[in-house]
Amino acid sequence: MLHAAPLADPLTAVGEYQVIEHCGETLWLLPEKAVYWPAQKALLVADVHIGKAASYRALHQPVPRGTTQATLARLDALLRHYACERLIVLGDFLHARTGRAPATLARLQTWRDTHAHIDMILVRGNHDKHAGDPPRALNIEVVEEPWMLGPFALQHEPDPHAQRPVLAGHVHPAYVLRGRGRQRLRLPCFVMDAKVSLLPAFGEFTGGWTIDRQAGARLFVTGAGRVWKVAG
Repeated sequence: MLHAAPLADPLTAVGEYQVIEHCGETLWLLPEKAVYWPAQKALLVADVHIGKAASYRALHQPVPRGTTQATLARLDALLRHYACERLIVLGDFLHARTGRAPATLARLQTWRDTHAHIDMILVRGNHDKHAGDPPRALNIEVVEEPWMLGPFALQHEPDPHAQRPVLAGHVHPAYVLRGRGRQRLRLPCFVMDAKVSLLPAFGEFTGGWTIDRQAGARLFVTGAGRVWKVAG
């Protein structure tokens, strides 16, 4: 069922979220490519990839500017609009060591200072291992996977856990909707499965990996400020 997000600030728009029951928990799938977990007052995101564009520019690649600022603005809006006590990042918060430009780190610090009351946890992903942990001044707790919370094993890698259902990232899942006349629309998606569920990549400059339907899994695509369940 779609729900309109309560707006605390009319100048900041957030879209219509989808409420689902998953493994005994109520989760809100947000069109901003995040999950809100009301029982834990937690916002979950995966694959933020802060500094990715800067790391490409360090290699003299022509990539757009402003992606870090746009990503942090979306995070800022979500943390303000929902009753968040925790932000949990399912891996790949920073993209690479070459992306740790002074301007990028300064934006991160300003953003963190704005949300100093929120606990932030990073489940270390493959890019985090190469980029290094966030600066200590950001006060982000870094943990190894799996990190247990409620019934879930929170991970970066989408590997099954022996006892618990997994919420993971890493894959950057996207799904192709097909219409008449060879119309195709590729959108980021959530994959909700009893064993391993996937969050779409949160970052602005991340791309996606096209997935196929999986038996028993529910797919939800996101775009234009809404979340839709894929029929079938």
